[in-house]
Amino acid sequence: MTNEIKNLIYKLAQQHSLTEEEYIQLIEARDAEAQALLAKIARQAADEVYGKTVFIRGLIEISNICKNDCLYCGIRCGNADCARYRLRPEEILACVDQGYALGFRTFVMQGGEDVWFTDEVLCNLIQTIKTRYPDCAVTLSLGERGRESFAKLRQVGADRYLLRHETADAVHYSKLHPEKMSLAYRMDCLRDLKTLGYQVGCGFMVGSPYQTTAHIAKDLKFIETFRPDMCGIGPFIPHKDTPFRREPAGSAELTCFLLSVVRLIHPRLLLPATTALGSISEGGRERGILSGANVIMPNLSPVAVRDKYMLYNNKLSSGPEAAQNLKDLKERMVSIGYEIVVDRGDSKQ
Repeated sequence: MTNEIKNLIYKLAQQHSLTEEEYIQLIEARDAEAQALLAKIARQAADEVYGKTVFIRGLIEISNICKNDCLYCGIRCGNADCARYRLRPEEILACVDQGYALGFRTFVMQGGEDVWFTDEVLCNLIQTIKTRYPDCAVTLSLGERGRESFAKLRQVGADRYLLRHETADAVHYSKLHPEKMSLAYRMDCLRDLKTLGYQVGCGFMVGSPYQTTAHIAKDLKFIETFRPDMCGIGPFIPHKDTPFRREPAGSAELTCFLLSVVRLIHPRLLLPATTALGSISEGGRERGILSGANVIMPNLSPVAVRDKYMLYNNKLSSGPEAAQNLKDLKERMVSIGYEIVVDRGDSKQ
């Protein structure tokens, strides 16, 4: 590690900002020593805000039906080999009941852009969950819906919304998505969510096809300026039934490096160690926490459908990823010096 790179790391820790050119330099010149220093400082920054705690979210994958045809996604509408499913409201509520009993106080309803889940259906679900469990937070991750829809869902009690921007470069975005989708509209959605009072999460894939270091630098600069409450960063992993099936996967090492960078950009951020990171690397979840992450999302979906929500090859949905194995997950966190807490885990931005 050169003195120049060391100085960039300390500058980021102190000022929470670099230029795009400096981000490029930091990423391209990184080595094991730089990664270790960055992770150490990032972990200290997270500990100062949140202590030695890790928040858990109960993930319920409500549908793998999607109207979009994103080129990287295993549940894209063009994948005729995908075994489709949709959870009924009573099945979703059963997952919430089970999760609450296990100790979860945040529930994440995630799915493709399934038009069956109208505002009316979702509003009824959210209201029921908030009535049964008023001490819980409801997070939605259901794609682009438009300001009016977001407003209705917020009004009945939705607390958070996760909508990864995927890339902050419009040309790169167009290479990953069908023509009818645009980065401009995705950004409009994110801004609408913030002005409506949601705790908002954005994020991007590491190592996606056509991605350059300059694209990543632009992502980091967007996160600087947008100031999300949450940020999901995970490695790109190809799916066998997509146009990108032969593309190389992203790097767990670079993903962890960027988790540390993002932690130093916004020390108060809620930062997940994603399922993708755990799927691509043994112990990836633990490495993510030690790099500055502080959120894990075990799977609460019914066992019968877990292997159908296959966004990418070999996505983990059992073992420590399963909510029912929370004891194992707690032990893994204890082994690296951290404790899972029963808490909504709200943003401290």
